[in-house]
Amino acid sequence: MIEVAVFVVVLLAFIGVGIYLSTLRTRAPAPPPGETTGSASPTVEAPAPESQKPETAAPELEPAEAPARPVAPTGLGARIRALFAGGKASPETWAGLEEALVRADVGPTAAAAVVGRVREHYRPPMDPADVVADEVAGLFAEDPAWEAPSGPDGRPGVVMIVGVNGTGKTTTIGKIAARLRGEGRSVGMAASDTFRAAAGEQLGVWAERTGATLVAQERGADPGAVAFDAVKAAEARNLDVLFVDTAGRLHTRTPLMEELKKVRRVLEKAAGRPPDQVLLVLDATTGQNGIQQARSFTEAVDVTGVVLTKLDGTARGGIVLAVREELGIPVALVGTGEGVGDLAPFDATAFARALIA
Repeated sequence: MIEVAVFVVVLLAFIGVGIYLSTLRTRAPAPPPGETTGSASPTVEAPAPESQKPETAAPELEPAEAPARPVAPTGLGARIRALFAGGKASPETWAGLEEALVRADVGPTAAAAVVGRVREHYRPPMDPADVVADEVAGLFAEDPAWEAPSGPDGRPGVVMIVGVNGTGKTTTIGKIAARLRGEGRSVGMAASDTFRAAAGEQLGVWAERTGATLVAQERGADPGAVAFDAVKAAEARNLDVLFVDTAGRLHTRTPLMEELKKVRRVLEKAAGRPPDQVLLVLDATTGQNGIQQARSFTEAVDVTGVVLTKLDGTARGGIVLAVREELGIPVALVGTGEGVGDLAPFDATAFARALIA
């Protein structure tokens, strides 16, 4: 009897729940137009886990323009003008000018000298680059223009050419010979570089090309013997000037310097006097190493002048200021190219303008 009663209660409960749900459906608001209706509850999809979500491409962003950087002045003249941009010169201005000159291979001694002269003469609104150029040229003001020497009593002038390999010693001799031959002077060449392969042959080409007299021996011969024979041949032929080519291995090798000293002594013995000139050929691209070269050769053979070669649009040759100020050696000639005529006596004003350009 109890079981029947429980069954009736449960049945009545289910009937009541059904009636209640039916009442809720009739009270629900009508769906908006266009939506389907049904007795079933709407299906709601659960959000997909992060790993299953479709990837959406990130929007492409246009690269932002980098802020424009100020263009640093490139030429030495432009850098100098930038230092004096405010018109007035401060201690920082003078320090910057000295640093700019040192970076141009002028050397610390020459740079300090130039800055001192500029401080005395610069007044706004002068162009500071022009003032610096004028003062650079002024350092060479007392140097005489180069001329080929003449010996006493009509004897040949003797010029010894020295420098490390690759600076253009042999080519320089050829260009000077071409210049002098164009002036109607007679020239002799001594191939005393008997160590470098084809050195004598190269000088021989220049001798034939310029009409100069060549004295040479086989490779490996005694350089002093070649120099002695050349002096005697030049005297016998009444030549105006003799150029003596020499070996040019690295200046740090003592045997080379000893060999050059020997050649100089032989020239002095043969001519009865020291060489009239000893010209050091320096490559304009050498940089501060040129100071050491000039010092080493001067100590060995008493250099009297510098020939600056390969002075073109990229090499300014500031090193000759350092040589001039530290060693007192003037600049004799300047080579600006490969052509026969690309060699001329040093012009201080033109050089200074090119250096500061």
